[in-house]
Amino acid sequence: MCLNSLRTNQAAGARNSILTTALILAFLSGCSPNDIEIGSVKEDAGFTQEKEALLIGEVMAISYSGYREGQHPDRGNGEKLPSREQVLEDLEILVDHGFRLIRMYDVDANTQMTLDLIERHDLPIKVVLGMWLRAEFSNHEGCPWLDEPIPEETLAENRVRNAAEIDRGIELAGRYQDIIVAVNVGNEALVDWNDHMVPLEQVIEYVRKVKSSISQPVTVADNYLWWINEGAPLAAEVDFLGVHTYPIWEHKSIDEGLAYTIENIAGVHAALPDKPIVILEAGWVTTASEFPDQASQANQARHYADLEAWARAANVTVFFFEAFDEPWKGDPNDANGAEKHWGLFRVDRTPKRVME
Repeated sequence: MCLNSLRTNQAAGARNSILTTALILAFLSGCSPNDIEIGSVKEDAGFTQEKEALLIGEVMAISYSGYREGQHPDRGNGEKLPSREQVLEDLEILVDHGFRLIRMYDVDANTQMTLDLIERHDLPIKVVLGMWLRAEFSNHEGCPWLDEPIPEETLAENRVRNAAEIDRGIELAGRYQDIIVAVNVGNEALVDWNDHMVPLEQVIEYVRKVKSSISQPVTVADNYLWWINEGAPLAAEVDFLGVHTYPIWEHKSIDEGLAYTIENIAGVHAALPDKPIVILEAGWVTTASEFPDQASQANQARHYADLEAWARAANVTVFFFEAFDEPWKGDPNDANGAEKHWGLFRVDRTPKRVME
């Protein structure tokens, strides 16, 4: 599916800009998210686009990473990968629960294994392929957890590794044209709090190279506010906007979750009305020391249902983050840290409430 031809027509753009303004005014005046009719959301919910903007016609998709207890990708200290049998089990679980579209984050061995298994077993799963970009600029003054500058020799090595990542991604997109339906270049490498920042001009160069080399649509994944405030030059290059939105990270309650998400996406559309939008990450954590009162299986199930109802009416593909809990993430000394508990399934692959 190619999204190059997708454009919101001028009348729809004007209509949605007006409705966006009305929506934001409603929020500022204290409108409850319960005023939005879930299950039959109309255009006055703030944002709609044509059905052609859906990736392969799917509404709810899932971010997938197969690392189990004791496993992890290579983030500088080597890797410990899941087995082929474990990845196949994961994929079959996702198929059994109705997922036909997954997002992956890099082009390393785990992703290559996943693509091979989908092909060999003829699984009904399509993939948005990620290309992971490492830091090419030291954001130690902007990132809260970077305590000192990244050495220049590390940055130079990262530039070489990023170029290789782009080349491998292009090769995979060509080899698995029937499975890979879109390619994402970089994940939160532009927003000002990240620890793997890449200059915008360089990201644009990477996007141009990928677009000139593959047939699939190309995007970049970043925070909704970055797209609103700084995204215009990049929006001109990509085929659709890959947007992240997490109300719980911004300390919104579950009652505010859907309305805040709609506000975020409507804001992106108002700023950049000429490109389709795909939500490449949205989710609700089930355990979190950072916000224990809002993290729960019940709230995750509600946020998923709210998002699905709205997205179906608004014609937005949503990649819910994420398939399975990942203990390797976050602070190793905090078992209840949010980064470990976004999954719709536990790390032992048993379903949480939303998947029951």
